[in-house]
Amino acid sequence: MKRFISILLMLITTLSFASCSKEEVVDNEPITFDWYINYSWFVTGWGGNVVSDKITEETGVSVNFLTPVGNETEKLNAMIASDSLPDIITLGWWEPQYTEIIEGDMVYALNELADKYDPMFYEVANDAVIKWYTMEDGNIYCYPNSSYTREDLETHDNIPSNQTFLVRKDIYEAIGSPDMTTPEGFHDAVVKATKMFPEIGGESLIPVGAHTFDDGGCVSFDQYLQNFLAVPFEKDGIFYDRNVDPEYLRWLKMFRLLQEEGYLNADIFVDTRTQMSEKIEKGRYFCMLYQRTDLADQEKLLYSRDPNKIYIAVDGPKNSRGDDPVLPSTGITGWTVTMISKNCKDPGRAIKFMDYLMSEHGQKILYLGVEGVTYTEEDGKIEIVPEVKELLNRDREEYDEKYAADDTYWMLQNNVMQLQWKLEPEEPLKQLAEWTYPYTTYLGQYEFIMSQNTEAGVISDKVDKLWGETIRDLLLASSDEEFDEIVEAYKKERDSLGFNKVVAEKSRQIRENKKKLGME
Repeated sequence: MKRFISILLMLITTLSFASCSKEEVVDNEPITFDWYINYSWFVTGWGGNVVSDKITEETGVSVNFLTPVGNETEKLNAMIASDSLPDIITLGWWEPQYTEIIEGDMVYALNELADKYDPMFYEVANDAVIKWYTMEDGNIYCYPNSSYTREDLETHDNIPSNQTFLVRKDIYEAIGSPDMTTPEGFHDAVVKATKMFPEIGGESLIPVGAHTFDDGGCVSFDQYLQNFLAVPFEKDGIFYDRNVDPEYLRWLKMFRLLQEEGYLNADIFVDTRTQMSEKIEKGRYFCMLYQRTDLADQEKLLYSRDPNKIYIAVDGPKNSRGDDPVLPSTGITGWTVTMISKNCKDPGRAIKFMDYLMSEHGQKILYLGVEGVTYTEEDGKIEIVPEVKELLNRDREEYDEKYAADDTYWMLQNNVMQLQWKLEPEEPLKQLAEWTYPYTTYLGQYEFIMSQNTEAGVISDKVDKLWGETIRDLLLASSDEEFDEIVEAYKKERDSLGFNKVVAEKSRQIRENKKKLGME
């Protein structure tokens, strides 16, 4: 009788899961996949929390996450060179190793795995995304997370951009909530804030914050600032070098002046993301061009201590015409892509595992967790269990260790699918997201893939590194005259590298992207 009941319970569990995910689970024997995440900051493990334990229970799959210690590029290049890529790999679609891995025949075509092992892939994957990522050979080798189509933005008015201009609320209000949309107003606000609040908690105020600097520059001082200034990506169908746009250079000169006057802290040129997070948690920055989700955990902590000492989104830099910012959503390419290595110990189980995570059933677990444990659902209304919500808002690290919902495992998250369960954002994060709604724009046509196996791709990489050096020099220039000289030297060196070939290739990709997206 015990054996009969045991078998019956196993059948019920299997059938229930199959009906939820619409996937036939044939093999759920225990297996562990090594999954490389190309980000040193990802530190969450697998097992011992509600979400991963539930997924392992339903699929038999456990995960051993591998992340680089230190430089991501060096670690990934070393694995590629030694042909030691693990079972599953997640990296940014824009990274040169993405095309190198595919062109080196190091990963399986997902469509071929789907045809052989699990056609469920075609049900859980977005047709437009499949079409976008299908290569010239007719195969798709990866699947993205956080992917939005142009139609998604047209049918939803609550898709936020991640890019914001933030100020510390109490300091901003204390100096009179000034207009910071002009270089002059921005400069004066920074000076006034620094003089009125020279210290925060016994440490010096950092007047301006920014994302980390790397070989390609700093997204806060180039891409984000350019987006706030509505600098175009093309002119008359030709790719436009936004780095030399007059409106943009006018604002960079203002930041150069702040540096000359001692208001651009030297730490911003060398701080790591971890160091920045520590300083944000202390509220040491006055203002930042920053991704709102990157400081969400620190923002919640600040809010719990004092709701007046948080960061809020306000109108930031604008061009001389006063145009609204053009802030991107994630495009159809998504944020990162996930691939199955040809070293994979069981590619059939791997594609089934991906399909499970991509399914509506899997997405609900990744986002909400387990019903009755992390959330309740009654008459279609979802409520997060109070103690779970309290921990999520208080200590993200402990939350991840205990529950790991809320897209802790973000590698295949589908933001559009998750909108059906989307909970109303709460303060202090609500204001940050909602501020971006009017400015969120689909810019997927300007997402470029520059293969290192092409001349244009090699030149593009060299130009990007040249800009990474140049933007530092521009911000650290001793005068506007030196600034202008550096700009001219950049243009000359850029052109000597063969920048015209980059312009031609990116212009071609713009035309192709628009065609694929139905924008022509």
